[in-house]
Amino acid sequence: MSRRAPPPQSLLDSIPQRGALQRRDPAPVDQWNPPLSGEMDMRIARDGTWYHEGDPIERKALAQLFSSILRLDDDGRYYLVTPVERWGIQVDDAPFVATRLRVEGQGEDQRLYFTTNLEDEVALDAEHPLRVEVDPDTQEPSPYLLLRRNLEALVGRNVFYQLAELAVEREDRGVTRLGVWSCGRFFALDGSR
Repeated sequence: MSRRAPPPQSLLDSIPQRGALQRRDPAPVDQWNPPLSGEMDMRIARDGTWYHEGDPIERKALAQLFSSILRLDDDGRYYLVTPVERWGIQVDDAPFVATRLRVEGQGEDQRLYFTTNLEDEVALDAEHPLRVEVDPDTQEPSPYLLLRRNLEALVGRNVFYQLAELAVEREDRGVTRLGVWSCGRFFALDGSR
């Protein structure tokens, strides 16, 4: 596997263009299957900061552009994918962080909307479920929201506290669960499946 650096602008040049500085929808990376080009010195930290060659990417638009070509493959690795290139990158936890919560309605009729560090917004619903992993040693929860395909956002601590304030108890198969309602569904916050 090559560790060579990608040619300058190569990834950006091979992304289909729709207009300068326009927020773009994710590319159809699941339809592209180029050979592995190598490993890129790019990392997404647990706090959602993107790094290239050890330096943070400070232009949000650039991180958004890269996130639009991000894919998690069956091998458990993350790749930046274009029709002609596929570069392996490192992701410390999840590639996105849910940083804001917006609540519409209340009770079983409420709708919860999450916004990520890169300004993606999704409603918590059947297509974008919430899962909570609980560390067996510390019992600390790590909540994740499915954004698209198999890419998740770690729910930031402040947002998780907001969810906890909205939490209600519900009886589920003889067990009382703590969770939240959104889009007509109940999502447990206690790590149960």
